[in-house]
Amino acid sequence: MFGLPTTYDSLPEAVDRAIEALIVSGDLLELADVVIDDSDVRQTWVFAAPPRFVVRPSRSVFLMGVVPDQDTFLPSTLNARILSRGSTRVLEPEPGEDLPRQLRELGLQQLSERAWLRNPRAEDPAGMLNRHQRLLTSQPPITGIPDVQILDAARPVTYYRGRWTNPTDQDGMFIARRPQEFGAPIWCLVELQQGGPVRLLDLPLARSRWRGCDVAWHLQAAVDRCRGTPQCYHRRAHDEGVRFDFFSPLPQWSERRLMNLGKSVPREACLLSYVVPANEADAEEAFLRQNLWLAHKDNSG
Repeated sequence: MFGLPTTYDSLPEAVDRAIEALIVSGDLLELADVVIDDSDVRQTWVFAAPPRFVVRPSRSVFLMGVVPDQDTFLPSTLNARILSRGSTRVLEPEPGEDLPRQLRELGLQQLSERAWLRNPRAEDPAGMLNRHQRLLTSQPPITGIPDVQILDAARPVTYYRGRWTNPTDQDGMFIARRPQEFGAPIWCLVELQQGGPVRLLDLPLARSRWRGCDVAWHLQAAVDRCRGTPQCYHRRAHDEGVRFDFFSPLPQWSERRLMNLGKSVPREACLLSYVVPANEADAEEAFLRQNLWLAHKDNSG
């Protein structure tokens, strides 16, 4: 077992990106508030993860973890079959083979897909909005918030940047960003009356594990679905599997899945694009529909 503080600003950018990829894939674990020699100093560190695996709906087995002083934790017969996909390692089962049983007998821990990919539980979009609307309504009235920008749900879902605007005469709850004296604008929910902010709720909420932008993008997807104009994606064949094009930002927990299962590719007339193996595409499309309420571009209205 080894540890490395995540304050590695002096590392080359390529090494920084490689460490981030290993954290995303599960080979490294990121632990917050680690106490070192000085009990008053707490840092976030990364540690080598123990050998583990996840079974996908496609029956593909994704491997993760590191064994000190060894190149692999598998026997040569299995090691020779490992496929590398970006920062992930995959085993495809042979006909009639029980790969999960073999790996458990070798001492590997089986993780659930949700524990590996760390996405939130699926939620009804209307319920999610109602819950946040109640929290916003409970905030005290405000005055004097200048230069708030809102995501205008009335604007087309296929042009994300064009949805940002200054409020004019809108009423209701909106995703917004408000300026602060130092640093990037703060993500928030704002209640408008005739275009004027009257209540404010900063994102993320206390004790949330997600970034403010992740919460905001998830909420905006719920808003768009409930308005009957869901955010959309385009699916098409690709030399390496299936390509998904997206026209709105994805929360980090959703992009993690696509990074682990496939890879990012240059975008074409969209905001971001990923290619995933053909045998994983249907499961990921179902996830996008269930958890982000996305619709195929040709059927999104």
